[in-house]
Amino acid sequence: MTSVSIEPITVADKDSGPYAVTSGPDGALWFTMVHSGRIGTLRSGRELETHQLTPECGPTIIAAGSDGALWFTEYKAHRVGRITADGDVTEFSLPTAESGPFGIAPGPDGALWFTETTAGKIGRITTAGEVTEYALPTATAFPSAIVAGPGGKMWFTLNQDNAIGSIDVDGVVEEFPLPTPAAGPVGIADGEDEALWFVEIAAGAIGRMTKDGDITEFSLPDPEARPHAIIAGGDGALWFTEWGANRVGRITYDGEISEYDLPGHHSEPHGITLGPDGALWTAMETGALARIEPR
Repeated sequence: MTSVSIEPITVADKDSGPYAVTSGPDGALWFTMVHSGRIGTLRSGRELETHQLTPECGPTIIAAGSDGALWFTEYKAHRVGRITADGDVTEFSLPTAESGPFGIAPGPDGALWFTETTAGKIGRITTAGEVTEYALPTATAFPSAIVAGPGGKMWFTLNQDNAIGSIDVDGVVEEFPLPTPAAGPVGIADGEDEALWFVEIAAGAIGRMTKDGDITEFSLPDPEARPHAIIAGGDGALWFTEWGANRVGRITYDGEISEYDLPGHHSEPHGITLGPDGALWTAMETGALARIEPR
């Protein structure tokens, strides 16, 4: 079992809800605060800066774009936002009302691709703000997280359809059902083994899928752990959050699982990223980012 050091850094009050975190092209950590409608920045030396959006917009997932800016979804305001390193914000309304955008990730075509949970669509937005939407076969599939992966495609979880989906740059969609019923996939990552790795929040498991659709599932020791997000850690393993168990976990590419308790109680870890300093960082909804350094 790999040993780790974990350092929590308070970045907000407990009611702000740090949710997702990513590394920016400026060498800083950027994170969303879903309950207070803010975007936060944590730079070297623990310098903290916050940017206020519409308080009730519900910023969720954030990702770096090809244009040097950060892009994020506003789940409650049904918009996609863009923020520069200087804090200038632009927001883009979506064609479909009440679409519930959630996951967002840069694509191989230089655009950002995002999920529309309540509309059952995958969206594409260029860095100039042009939006295209692609309807999924099932309107109630609840597409959640999304990532660029094998075959030059975007890959995403279908939380209510219990499947993994892919979409190419022409909008062609393919779906792969999961072996475990009602597994509830959420987070997804592109592994260093040319496979997709994802979490099954309702089944308490981690899944691996090849680009051809071959799926392997690894059960966690605690079936009630509720894994939420996952990222390739660069250390020969993937790291994930256990929202229901106050832990982060590590799984090697051959399926060996380790788990680590986070400080405090019920910290509600959600997003996780590989930071610019080479450590793992997770956003804890109770008001902190935790720095996780494998030893």
